[in-house]
Amino acid sequence: MYFADSMGMQREESQYVRLLRELNNQDSDDVGGKNASLGELIGALGERGIRVPGGFATTAAAYRRFIEANALEASIGDLLEAARKEGVEAVGPKIRRAIMRGKWPPEVEAAIRKAYRELSEEQGGEASVAVRSSATAEDLPEASFAGQQETYLNVSGEDAVLEACKKCYASLFTDRAISYREEKNFDHLAVALSAGVQLMVRGDTGASGVLFTLDTDSGFREVVVINGAWGLGETVVGGEVNPDEYVVFKPKLDEADCLPIVRRSLGEKAIQAVYSKKKDRQIENKKTPKKDRRRFVLSDEEAVRLARWGKGIEDHYGKPMDIEWAKDGETDELYILQARPETVESQKDRSVLTTYSLESTGKAVVSGIAIGQAAATGKVRKLSSPDQGERFEDGDVLVTEMTDPDWGPIMKRAAAVVTDKGGRTAHAAIVSRELGIPAIVGTGEASEALSDGQEVTIDCARGSEGYIYEGRLPVEETTVKLDAMPETKTEIMMNLASPEAAFRWASLPTRGVGLARIEFIINNTIQAHPLALLDPSKVEDKDARAKIRALLEGWKDGGEFFIRQLSEGIATIAASQYPKPTIVRLSDFKTNEYAELIGGSQFEGKESNPMLGFRGAARYQSEHFKEAFALECAALKRARESIGMDNIVIMIPFCRTPEEVDGVLAAMAANGLVRGERGLQVYLMAEVPANVFQAENFAARCDGFSIGSNDLTQLVLGISRDSEALSDFFNEMDISVTTAIEQLIEAAHKAGIKIGICGQGPSDKPEFAEFLVAHGIDSMSLNPDSVVKTLERVAALERRE
Repeated sequence: MYFADSMGMQREESQYVRLLRELNNQDSDDVGGKNASLGELIGALGERGIRVPGGFATTAAAYRRFIEANALEASIGDLLEAARKEGVEAVGPKIRRAIMRGKWPPEVEAAIRKAYRELSEEQGGEASVAVRSSATAEDLPEASFAGQQETYLNVSGEDAVLEACKKCYASLFTDRAISYREEKNFDHLAVALSAGVQLMVRGDTGASGVLFTLDTDSGFREVVVINGAWGLGETVVGGEVNPDEYVVFKPKLDEADCLPIVRRSLGEKAIQAVYSKKKDRQIENKKTPKKDRRRFVLSDEEAVRLARWGKGIEDHYGKPMDIEWAKDGETDELYILQARPETVESQKDRSVLTTYSLESTGKAVVSGIAIGQAAATGKVRKLSSPDQGERFEDGDVLVTEMTDPDWGPIMKRAAAVVTDKGGRTAHAAIVSRELGIPAIVGTGEASEALSDGQEVTIDCARGSEGYIYEGRLPVEETTVKLDAMPETKTEIMMNLASPEAAFRWASLPTRGVGLARIEFIINNTIQAHPLALLDPSKVEDKDARAKIRALLEGWKDGGEFFIRQLSEGIATIAASQYPKPTIVRLSDFKTNEYAELIGGSQFEGKESNPMLGFRGAARYQSEHFKEAFALECAALKRARESIGMDNIVIMIPFCRTPEEVDGVLAAMAANGLVRGERGLQVYLMAEVPANVFQAENFAARCDGFSIGSNDLTQLVLGISRDSEALSDFFNEMDISVTTAIEQLIEAAHKAGIKIGICGQGPSDKPEFAEFLVAHGIDSMSLNPDSVVKTLERVAALERRE
């Protein structure tokens, strides 16, 4: 048994050793923040079913007694003073050697031996433990000491435990820990070290990882982000693997019928850390079997359970948390190993939004996982070791395989960081966030693809994917004070296409998403035509068949691949605004655009004018597209009902006749999406002149209109919106177009339904915004980068009304 309260033996409290279950957060001066937090977790949250391995902690008094008994304080003080002249590298090893030569005071040694014996007796044999360092000044939000001291795993036997505790003491004076305290202005000798001796969880035969109770890139507070890999968690924290990732939506965690995983990604997990049988190392890496690389380390239910535990811990502490977890490979039980306050995003001023953008890009040289939301330029400096730091100049872009705490001094001088390995919780990612610099991790090839001294631009401003471009490109930085934004009667909403960017824009003062374009998800994530996914054998092109096989590797079938990828993409966008509405437009590809998807040419004919062809409502109810539309409906149903995003509104584009609307509603109902059931609303895109002429009939069949001003202008004026020769005549303010919009607004309000507009017109043309406000438009949905200026403009217009 590993339960924290399983150590039932009663004994008098020692000034040198304390049981973890006896501790709480008030004891951080005695046992350090990490061990105090463990005690708090055990005592306060154990009754909620949160499992934390038990054990004991040595106290600050034990550490100080050790230092006193070996007369080390004066010599350590002298050496630290010398470090300011000679350098930490010359002095740190001398301090550590002095500590390791020290002898245990008999009373401290006896207390540790007794506590370990009791722990072993409770386990029915010699206990295997992890010995973790917990400094008395660590884990404070304003001064994170994470990664500064050491942990020793799979330790067995009294003598080995005593040796590991002494090594923990010595690790208080690693070069990086000394440098960190110097930078933070901490008194070295005022900090004490507590060694936490905690029962081992067999993560080496199971899985391990970390979770954060917020999105670590945007600071979005409504999700728990879980990273995990096979084996011990060192490969995840150290950035040696690209881990699995799960994003779980907090507000739906307590709803029994929801599985609120809004996004997940399968990591490569190429290696896993296991205990080493060699005497000179604790752990070693081995290759992960192919079958394990292709499967997730957690089931959906396990991911949700961890997320619930994370939320429970966050609720108890009242702040976002950084938590380590493990799954025991022998019992399949989940455990929380550590919990500490998140120290980067939670400390930022959320009332200010700073955005970065590039005016032009070109072709990306390298891409990977984007960390942060900024962009930067600089010269590439490829280093294989921190020892090469003399080659690094302030403002360079650090490019290396992966980083660990020894890279800290170099990273502080970097404009950006790029690594071949690692995920969102790797050391490079965590430190880059803390430093406020962009990083791209898990590129797989940056060290080979980039040249030393090459000038590049690092772009992390476009969502979860980060890009490296040749040359120094102009970077535009914009800062907005969100709490100074005015209120408006007209609802300002935003258009979103990329799920990866949704959390980034969540703090904008909008009333929801007025247009979620699922074409982006299909193009970028799914990539293949839905009918080709359903039956790849019908795809005649060999290259296309091979690409589909690669996409579906590890999946049950193409239908499930499509449904899950689309449902989670939609759910991520909806989660960013929940409970405000997210209006999701059904796929609005034209025939030629569907044909460009992998395998698409097999299922699409050629049209001379796709803009006016087989698209929108006509496609959804056709026999040809019936199976593909069923997948789309299944994805929307899963996002709304299983994941729990009941704020999703469905919008039908390009409806030519009221009868077409009836057909689409019937097709939706046949696939479990019934207008009015479970609060489902259905909107129509008003973009065809017929929508204006028969506005009353269309309004009777829906819950709202959203004016597609580009298509409406195109069809009213008979001008292709893509024609350069006629671009000067394409004008939403033409009297014919504005008359049509006036009639639509009047008809919608007469029918008692809402009407909005989605497009750039109101932000690009002040007179168009003024026209819409004057005629009582209910909402305007804009691209995120236009929200602030349009909001201010609309507020000014409303004040004049």
